[in-house]
Amino acid sequence: MREPILITGMGIVSAIGLNVAETLASLKAERSGIGPLRHLKTTHHEFPVGEVQLTTDEMAERLNIPVGQPRTRTALMGMMALDQALNQAQLTTDDIARAALISGTTVGGMDMSEQFYTDFLTNDSHNDYISQHDCGACTESIADHAGSFDSVATLSTACSSAANAIINGVNDLRCGRHEIAVVGGSECITKFHLNGFNSLMILDHETCRPFDETRAGLNLGEGAAFLILETASSAHRRGVKPLAVIEGYGNACDAFHQTASSPEGEGAFLAMKEALTDAGLTPADIDYVNAHGTGTPNNDSSESHAMIRLFGDAMPPVSSTKSFTGHTTSASGSIEAVICLLALQEQFLPVNLGWQNQMPDGITPVIDQTPLHPLRHVLCNSFGFGGNDSSLVLGLADSTPSLTVREGAECVESAENTLSTESAPFIKGRAGGESSVYLTAATQISIQEGLSEAWIETPIIYDEPYVRSLDINFKQWISPAESRRMGKLLKRALASSLSAMQKSGMEHPDAVITGTGLGCIENTEILLTHLCEEGEENCKPTPFMQSTHNTISSLVSINTHSHAYNATYAHKEASFDCALEDAWRQMLLGRIRSALIGGQDEMTPMYFGLLCKTGYLGNPGQVAGEAAVSVMLCTEPTPEALCKMTYFKRCYRPTAETLGTVAAEVGQVDAVMTSVSGTGAVTESHLREAARLFPSTPLLQFKSIFGESYSAYGLGIYATAHVLHRQHLPEAMLIPSYGRPSSLRRILVLNQISGKDYTFAILEI
Repeated sequence: MREPILITGMGIVSAIGLNVAETLASLKAERSGIGPLRHLKTTHHEFPVGEVQLTTDEMAERLNIPVGQPRTRTALMGMMALDQALNQAQLTTDDIARAALISGTTVGGMDMSEQFYTDFLTNDSHNDYISQHDCGACTESIADHAGSFDSVATLSTACSSAANAIINGVNDLRCGRHEIAVVGGSECITKFHLNGFNSLMILDHETCRPFDETRAGLNLGEGAAFLILETASSAHRRGVKPLAVIEGYGNACDAFHQTASSPEGEGAFLAMKEALTDAGLTPADIDYVNAHGTGTPNNDSSESHAMIRLFGDAMPPVSSTKSFTGHTTSASGSIEAVICLLALQEQFLPVNLGWQNQMPDGITPVIDQTPLHPLRHVLCNSFGFGGNDSSLVLGLADSTPSLTVREGAECVESAENTLSTESAPFIKGRAGGESSVYLTAATQISIQEGLSEAWIETPIIYDEPYVRSLDINFKQWISPAESRRMGKLLKRALASSLSAMQKSGMEHPDAVITGTGLGCIENTEILLTHLCEEGEENCKPTPFMQSTHNTISSLVSINTHSHAYNATYAHKEASFDCALEDAWRQMLLGRIRSALIGGQDEMTPMYFGLLCKTGYLGNPGQVAGEAAVSVMLCTEPTPEALCKMTYFKRCYRPTAETLGTVAAEVGQVDAVMTSVSGTGAVTESHLREAARLFPSTPLLQFKSIFGESYSAYGLGIYATAHVLHRQHLPEAMLIPSYGRPSSLRRILVLNQISGKDYTFAILEI
């Protein structure tokens, strides 16, 4: 029996309210927040949107953020929602220091980047905003506003981002890493994605009408919402009243198309089915479904078919609330989870505004707030580009938390590729003994020879500050017709992934998880350049489609016809680390037995120049590179296995005491593979800290061979695995004056980012 995961706090900011009370009032009054554009500077005033009714300056003033301090609208909305959730849950500074924060966003700081892009390129007047562009920077701004969290991560799976943040918070608590997790997402409206969605021709010129026969598209919205997740024992100990229970979740990939849903809604069906199984419920137990319901012809038809497959003739009340808030994209999962919480607490049905005409073969949504019977279990759907489909089951909570919950029950209609939902771990956690997962394959395309380990004997050593990947002949992996439609990073990611799967003999891993700090930045540049130089007319859809971070994971799943768990992390230089942590957690929990982990980032000449302005690149002795690295993890060894991973932990802004505790847990290792990059004071500081934590232990480096990139830690894991497997250490990996290992059996791979984000992974043979 597993311990329940409770919700003990919530906060929300959207077009229908700046807090929970205002949101509830709008829902009860059936008052939409969709209207004409007021704050976004765009030529497209023909599209109604769901804007938060505060300017960026007004938000900053409410949050007491000084004038002149760099801030993005996404981060500010997130701070407002987070403050509400923390206050309701009565979390102290000490509680926050022991908690995780997991957030979802795709836009990140694009609202400022699109304003200052020309300045970035031509002058230094707004350089502070360069480092605020990426998704991870927004999450860290939100986190640092509240205090010092123990762990911070960013999901970027387009419109399912916040839902996946909630899922990963549940896994974090279930595996015992933390007792409290703060989860949700934030997203503002930008010209970039307004024009991107317009290029796909799926924006409605009128207020959207989900599930209506006359529906013509979606209305973009913006907002943020956060939930406080807490184990029942923690809530009981703190004496806080639970608002609801996270009863179960499901995540599956539709594996159909980068932007369209399959006609039969396979991914949606599998996600909902898994969520019910995880919750130990049957379809008949669901009292209300908050549908993804975007109002596009494709989504509403596909989701209707999926729900009809699941519920049959016993369809529960269903509605989409996007006609209230607009489609808040990455934040929609947490915003709609809060709406579901309010429905449970207040015992009402949020209506489907604007519905009048029945869809042929579609569902009939809710137009009356009054439920026919009490609401106890609700299902909340969030579906993203690339077929990243996630579902949550929320339930009423007793005022006195119970410490057990029923096991998962079987659901109706079996389907192929349904993921494992066993609740009992099949490998032991560290508290009960040794934990191990096996690296059965690891491949790379980088500044060394691609899909090859020739670098171990004869690495290419560069003395220039910036090098592009040495690309392979992609014909073995990608057809010419497919290749013409793909950017360079997508080709590298797909080829390295397929190669790793082939080497491991694993055609369909249980999870495809990617870490990418910037995604396909080349496509992002194309669309940004068009907006700045040519204006907002005639934007092409391909750059927008391929600019979303989860394009990479979905491409792998689409090409391998895999409906398995699919996620993408975009947390700066810790992106691969977050992806690896997700797989590690799920393997500890017994949810998956295999995972394809990717670290995928490109570095264009333009972005290299921008990152030099921030001080991240262009330092003495440093080489900036690119990475497409794929690692296959399995819970069972294979004859081809390179090594095993026996320890993993991430820390955010750790104290000296915390670092000492981790070092004691790590124990004796033969060497520490550090993430030092170049020469100078920062490098020496990093090395001195590593030497203090692990005295008399030789220190190694891998970026001397593979260069610096947002996915470099993936190359560090890859390189260490092959060094252990081949029992050979290239001279270029040695650091003068920090020793030479006498043995190569147990190596710690350490990532230290800006003195605040740390990852520890032990690989051994």
